Amino acid sequence: MKIQRRLAFHFTYQLIIYSILIFIAMVLLFLILISKLMNDDLKRNFPTGAISSIVAGSYYESDELKLSAHWKQLIEDREMWLQVIDSKGNAIYTINTPADQPSSYSVTQLLSIQQTGKFGPYLVDSELDQTYSSPLYFLLGYKSPQLEKLTAWYTSYQQNGLVNEQYKDDLLAKLLETDSYLLILDQAGNSVQTIGAKNSAFNIYEPLEVLSMQQSPGDYDTNIAVYQPSASGMTWIMHTPNERGTFTKQPMLKEIIRIFIWVGGSILLLSLAISIWHGYRYGQPLILFSGWFERMGSGLYEEVLTPKDRRKVFRRSGKLRIRYRLYREVIAAFYQMAERLARTEKDRLQLEKTREEWMAGISHDLRTPLSTIQGYGYILESTPTSWSTDELQDMGKMIREKSDYMLDLITDFSHIYQLKQGPLPMERSKIELTELVRRSLLKYVNDATLTEVEFRYEGDELPVVICGNEKWLQRLMDNLISNAVKHNAPGITVTASSGMLNDEAFIRVCDNGKGMDEETIRNLFERYYRGTNTEESSDGSGLGMSISKMIVEAHQGRIEVQSAPHEGTTIHIYFPID
Repeated sequence: MKIQRRLAFHFTYQLIIYSILIFIAMVLLFLILISKLMNDDLKRNFPTGAISSIVAGSYYESDELKLSAHWKQLIEDREMWLQVIDSKGNAIYTINTPADQPSSYSVTQLLSIQQTGKFGPYLVDSELDQTYSSPLYFLLGYKSPQLEKLTAWYTSYQQNGLVNEQYKDDLLAKLLETDSYLLILDQAGNSVQTIGAKNSAFNIYEPLEVLSMQQSPGDYDTNIAVYQPSASGMTWIMHTPNERGTFTKQPMLKEIIRIFIWVGGSILLLSLAISIWHGYRYGQPLILFSGWFERMGSGLYEEVLTPKDRRKVFRRSGKLRIRYRLYREVIAAFYQMAERLARTEKDRLQLEKTREEWMAGISHDLRTPLSTIQGYGYILESTPTSWSTDELQDMGKMIREKSDYMLDLITDFSHIYQLKQGPLPMERSKIELTELVRRSLLKYVNDATLTEVEFRYEGDELPVVICGNEKWLQRLMDNLISNAVKHNAPGITVTASSGMLNDEAFIRVCDNGKGMDEETIRNLFERYYRGTNTEESSDGSGLGMSISKMIVEAHQGRIEVQSAPHEGTTIHIYFPID
């Protein structure tokens, strides 16, 4: 997968995963907050509504009921009891059941509990659970000391449904012991008698107000006990302050604000943590890349990665660390680019050096014949009649030879430029290679100025035909033979040969001269390389071997050199047979 697609895929699936994680965290947080609010509400109003929570928190499987230990502990701490009745009326599960409580119930008893909410001295909350194939009936029983006390007071102190005047002081003293007060209501809900803290007493109740105080006692300052004797038609209501630590009612808007603060704060912290992690993971490679660019901009191509950076990016085994694997192509491309730039910079410096050397040599080569031509020009200009005919001929010959040399030098410049620009535009034809080599060598054999050099030809008598340009191949032979003569002392032997070898045509030019060292061999075909040994003749442009190599390559051939100091030099050239 390409890095563009991998980056897009990487960030897309990470965004999806982060979104899912944040959504799951929000749901869990909401569930926790809702559970907390429900638990707080249950604590405020316990035991009201507890039976429904117990039924919801139970699990019945294989004739066995399972209930959280939290409920067991809470029921025992509140001195309550729990029974679960099956379809046959038998108690299949009990918690803290008193000895006077039956282990099985009749239909009449269960109906009475359902209608009155009482069984013996206990108040009983009940709920039928039909979740399973066989219904279960949950009974949560508890005593109400306030109701028992209120019932006893009614029996002892009432007269015509009200508190007898002679017992008011006794009842008031008992109420003040618990900071309670008593209200007696008529059938219309009006307060007809109040005993206790009258400032806190109600003069009249709303129709649903008493029911609300019974269902949600934690939402009010006082807990109530209600007794309604059927004979008098009066209703006795005793208000007892809630225990310290009991939760008080809070407005709904405040609860909602609290929820949103919790949820918003948690999401903010989660997003902040993910953002810091995300920024650290993806920002660190970018910081590393910026350091690379800075060092590369300063030309420090060989110091792209510092030792500290290497420890960050690579493990001891040499593998990329996980956070950098996403950018493995980028890191590899950086290394390749740094290597290429370092190599290019090295080549540029070497090129500058060789170019300066070459220009110095070329300047010397041009200055020497120009000085000669200029000198003879001054002589002819100042005393043209003082010289004999032979002397004038010698001067003319010298000027011509120096001019020819300079023309050849300029021609070499032109050739090297053409070769540098691309393939040579040449006309090809069938050429008999053996004959070409012989003719090239014969020209030097017949040169009277080279009597101290011995030329030999060794090769096959069979014709060797290749497809090429005769003019450029002749130039190739001239360069090779003249190079062997020019760079060696008189008395050497130059041997040329041609033939076939392994389905290739070859030319071989060798001499028994002083040979070349490894550096000279390595740079022999460099375009701008020219030896500047002052002990040698300065004739030549230093481009002959470079041109020779380009001519060979233009004919799809290859050229090889074998040489060593004081062991002579052999040039091998191979051409394909079309």
